[in-house]
Amino acid sequence: MKNVLLVVLSTVLSLVAAEAVVRYIDGYALFTMPLREATWSGEVKSDLVDQLPVAAGVQKDWFSVDPPALPNRRPVPEAWQKLFHAIEDNPVGGMLFRPVDIFKAWNTAFAGDPCKHRILHFAPGQLYIYDPADGKPTPPYRFLPNATFPTGLVTNQIGWRGAPIEEPRGDKTIRIVFVGSSTTVDYHHVPFSWPELAGHWLNVWAKAKGLPFHFEVLNAGRESIISTDIAAIVRTEVLPLRPDLVVYYEGGNQFRPDSIVDSVPRGTPTRPNPQGEIPQWLKVAARYSALAGRVRSALVAAAEDGREWPKPDYKVIWPADLNEQDPDLSYPNLPVNLNTIQRDLDQIRTDLATVGSDFAVSSFVWFVKDGMVLDPVRHRYILEQLNINNYPFRYREMERLAQFQNRLLAKYAAAHGLPFVDIARYTPFNPDFFADAVHTNYAGTRIRGWIAFNQLLPTVEKHIADGSWPRPWPAGAPRELPTFAARHITFDCGQ
Repeated sequence: MKNVLLVVLSTVLSLVAAEAVVRYIDGYALFTMPLREATWSGEVKSDLVDQLPVAAGVQKDWFSVDPPALPNRRPVPEAWQKLFHAIEDNPVGGMLFRPVDIFKAWNTAFAGDPCKHRILHFAPGQLYIYDPADGKPTPPYRFLPNATFPTGLVTNQIGWRGAPIEEPRGDKTIRIVFVGSSTTVDYHHVPFSWPELAGHWLNVWAKAKGLPFHFEVLNAGRESIISTDIAAIVRTEVLPLRPDLVVYYEGGNQFRPDSIVDSVPRGTPTRPNPQGEIPQWLKVAARYSALAGRVRSALVAAAEDGREWPKPDYKVIWPADLNEQDPDLSYPNLPVNLNTIQRDLDQIRTDLATVGSDFAVSSFVWFVKDGMVLDPVRHRYILEQLNINNYPFRYREMERLAQFQNRLLAKYAAAHGLPFVDIARYTPFNPDFFADAVHTNYAGTRIRGWIAFNQLLPTVEKHIADGSWPRPWPAGAPRELPTFAARHITFDCGQ
C-alpha cells in the first residue's frame, strides 16, 4: 500500500502541474467542490470527421456549425435547484429514485399509491403526477412542460426535450420525431441531443440547397423506458402531431444476455484490485471534491489495467435452428426480448399508418468488444457498466448479442420496407466518445447526430422529390398539441 500511496502522490502533483490534462480526464476544474455534472467536451478532431461518410451534397465543415440557442431556456427556479441538491446530497433508495425524478410528472395509473410503489416511495414526500387520457400505466411518466430543469434539460409545450413545437405546423415544415430511451433523450446537461443536432444539419442542408422547407426535428425520448412504453408514447403523444417521419432508436433497456445462458451464475462482481480496495472515506470524498476524485482515480489506475474483470464460467445455449447471421423474424424464442420489441415495432408501424406517417428503425450502439482494454480512469464508467451492471456476462456474449440485435433490426426494416438508419455501423469504435457502454459524451453525441443526418438524407431527398413531404394537414383534423395537466401532491409514507 505504501508504494501505491507514492504513486498517488506523484500522480496528483503531476495533475496539479497540468490542469489542461486533468480537465480532459474528467471534465472538472481541479478544485471543484462539490461535484455535479461534468461538462464534457464536444470537440471532434477534423481528421476523424473526414473519415465519417457523408451523403451527396453534404459539406464536412457543417459538422462544426452549432444550432442556435434554445429560445425557451430560462433560469432554473431557486426552489427547484435547492430541492434537486437536497435529494442529490441525501440519496435514498440508491439509483431507484434520482434527483431528476422529482421533476417528472408520473402517470397515476403507474404510480398508484406512491407509498406502496417500489420506486416512488423513496420520493421526499412530494411528486408531480398526471392522469393519462387512456387510463393506461405506460408511459410511466412525462417530463414537466415548458421548464428548465436543474439537470440542464429544457422542455417544450408537451414536455419533450428541445425548442418549442411549431403551432400550428407550417405548410413548408417537415416534421420528424425521434423516439427512444436515455440514449435518445441524451444527457440532460449537454447543450443539444443528437436528434436536435441532426435536425439542425438538415436545415443547414436545406438552406444550402435553396429549398423552401424547414425541418422540425423533435425528441420524444426519455430515460428508463422500454419498447412497450415507446409504443405508448407514439400512440398518445406522437400521433396527434402527424409527423412525416418517426425514427426509433433503442436497444439497451431490454438487452438481457441471460436469454442465451443455461444457468446464470450467482455472485457479485470482483474488481481486479490486487493492491486492496479503495477506502470508503475516499469514495465518499470523491463525490464532493475533484481533487479527491483524482486521488481515487490514481489508486484505481495503480491497481487495474483496464481489462475485462474476472467472470465465472457458464454455458451458452444458442436457440436451436436460429440462424445468427440471418435471423428468422418469426422465431418464437428470440434472445434479448426481440419478440417483444418486434411486437411493439409492429404496433408503432400500424399506429403511424393511421395518420400517414413514415417509420424508420435504427441500429443500436453497444461499446463492447471481446478482448478490449480500456483506460481504467478515463473509461471507468464503461468498465463498470459492462462488468458490474451486466455481471456476470462476458464481453464476447454481449458483443455477439449486440450484433445479432442489429442484424434483426436491419432485417425487420427490410421486411417492412422501412428506412434503416445504421448508426452502429458508422460509429467510430473509440471509448473517448462514450460516457459508458451505450451513452455518449458530447463529442460522441455530435458524431451520432452527424451519422443520423447523413443516413436520413437519402430518404428525405426521395420524399421531397416525389412531393410526399411535407404532408398537408388533413382538412378538419384536430391541431391541438398533446399537452397534459400536471399537479403537485404531498404525502407521508412514515419513513
